[in-house]
Amino acid sequence: MKRIFVLLTVILLYGCGTNSSIITSWRDPQITISSENFKKVLVVALIKNEGTRRVIENRIAASNPIFHASYPFLNQISNGLTDDQKLKILNDENFDGVVTMRLVSKEKQTEYVPGIDNSIYYGGYNGLLYGGPFGGWYGMYANDFYTPGYYVENTYYIVETNVFSLKEKN
Repeated sequence: MKRIFVLLTVILLYGCGTNSSIITSWRDPQITISSENFKKVLVVALIKNEGTRRVIENRIAASNPIFHASYPFLNQISNGLTDDQKLKILNDENFDGVVTMRLVSKEKQTEYVPGIDNSIYYGGYNGLLYGGPFGGWYGMYANDFYTPGYYVENTYYIVETNVFSLKEKN
């Protein structure tokens, strides 16, 4: 179960940006379920926007054949059903586990990236070091360049991911 949890978290975070990391992780110490127990897993993105939900679930479902999007099974028709009725639908479809994901927080931070100044003094004379590659026409400033600093706005997302076993009732 731990490997499947790490795999699912990595898959989810891979689509979120270039740099992703697991902040915290918790597992019930009394439960020991291996990833081999999961043959068919339902992926549920707990998002209000139906289009975004389908995109997220489809991307994760496409990454591995054991993952299946939830919207064909848990949709607007099943909203009026009780939890036991929903579990019966999932058991009838032979699901071994459920992965739920929800956005916990979204934070924007602005950071300053300083510029680069490549000012180098070329000492000497006779074109050896003083003139540089331009034969003395530009003097010691021939190789100088400067890149100005700039601001970058980064968005950080914290997504809570839970893995449940339907066969073990955990």
